[in-house]
Amino acid sequence: MGILNSLTDHFNKSEFSVAPNKKLKTLSKDFKKTFNLSLVFYKGNMIAEDDLTLAGLNKKTSKTVNTSSKVDLKIKASMKVGKVEDLFESSFGVKVQIKDASGKNLIDDNFTLGNASRQ
Repeated sequence: MGILNSLTDHFNKSEFSVAPNKKLKTLSKDFKKTFNLSLVFYKGNMIAEDDLTLAGLNKKTSKTVNTSSKVDLKIKASMKVGKVEDLFESSFGVKVQIKDASGKNLIDDNFTLGNASRQ
């Protein structure tokens, strides 16, 4: 099943894209709808309020959040969790963690989003 799942994830048309003007709760909800996983945003080491946008988060943390990034961040099921978290950091300067659907358990960085969603 591993090879079949990998192929399915690679050719799956579902993808998630990030718009800096969306509220964090909307980004998280869309991510959960796409991958059945929780996307958690942080300001520093604390979980960010979900009614903020990335621009609003920039005003609440000492770290600069790049809300004018021209990067068209598209996330697919075939991508590894660690890579996705790194992309948020490098593209927007924001720390995220990917957790299971319940939002309680962190997903291993070496899992693909597709594999993690099937757990």
